[in-house]
Amino acid sequence: MALVLDRIGKTVAGERHLIDVDLTLEPGTINVVLGHTGAGKTSLLRMIAGLDRPTTGAIRQGGVDITRRPARERSVALVYQQFINYPSLTVRENIASPLQLRGVRDHGPRVLELARVLRIEELLDRLPGELSGGQQQRVAIARALAKGAEIVLLDEPLVNLDYKLREDLRDELRALLGAVRAGAEPATVVYATTDPAEALALGGSTILMHQGRVLQHAPALEVYHRPASVAAARVFSDPPMNIFDGEVKGGAIELAGGLQVLTTRTHLAALPDGRYRFGLRASDFRLRADAGLSGMPRVAMPARVELSEISGSETFVYLRAVQQGLQYIVQRDGVFHHQLDEELTFYLDPDRLLAFGADGEQALVASYR
Repeated sequence: MALVLDRIGKTVAGERHLIDVDLTLEPGTINVVLGHTGAGKTSLLRMIAGLDRPTTGAIRQGGVDITRRPARERSVALVYQQFINYPSLTVRENIASPLQLRGVRDHGPRVLELARVLRIEELLDRLPGELSGGQQQRVAIARALAKGAEIVLLDEPLVNLDYKLREDLRDELRALLGAVRAGAEPATVVYATTDPAEALALGGSTILMHQGRVLQHAPALEVYHRPASVAAARVFSDPPMNIFDGEVKGGAIELAGGLQVLTTRTHLAALPDGRYRFGLRASDFRLRADAGLSGMPRVAMPARVELSEISGSETFVYLRAVQQGLQYIVQRDGVFHHQLDEELTFYLDPDRLLAFGADGEQALVASYR
């Protein structure tokens, strides 16, 4: 039964948390709600769960209006950022609790199946207080999935875990959620996160949110490669996408500070003359001057380091171009130590530029895919 949100709005003390949200979520789908903190992700999940009621609009499931139906009467399982388990029950009893409430007598096989998938089968006889944070969150996820709900909601379930554990559990969740949506009674999965890498890893559909609005809803790779607007591109980029103002003149782009980029044989060749905004992900800068796929030369951008930070196995370098004064961010795979004011040269690849309109909604007008 499809879950339909029809022009949902939520206003609290004069502040608009959700604005005209229109979504249709089909059974057996994974839907990743991606947005910065305060974008409206948790508000959206609470509406679906029945914990809050919208100020405007309606929620329907299978054609039935459930807008005013309380949470206890909805077939929903919810996992929060903070793991929540029954402290006096063992792991086995925690996972089994929703099955017992449903009157399932022989729940042992299902408990063991979930414990194995989440790699906590050796912890079944322990109490939550004897577990690490990551183990407790796995128990909370297993208990939610054991409920067998039609809708499974996960509100940033990995955000409080360390980097390595987050990566490991993300891979496990992808397989587990895939199994949940492909079961005999496929569930609709809605997963909220601030991490673009998590959205790509989980796949399915991505719902981009910003300031209470849905900016774009489409398959994850489509949203990543063809963001609908500058705002959408910024939400689906970590570190932030580099945005440059520029003008197309006779087959070339002139960026701020007079930087010239040839576009003769690239995906940008058909752009009429005029002003645009150009986007380049931090990972799309190049270290070498050799030509890109189209044969167009890459553009050298000598710069000085303003900040360098290591994030896991990647290094983010914040730079200011020496000649043009342009500020930009480069993502390097691996751990690198750069000094303040160190001089580096990276290369802008015309084949990797996205072009957006200069005014209005700044809609995407050219993508390399």
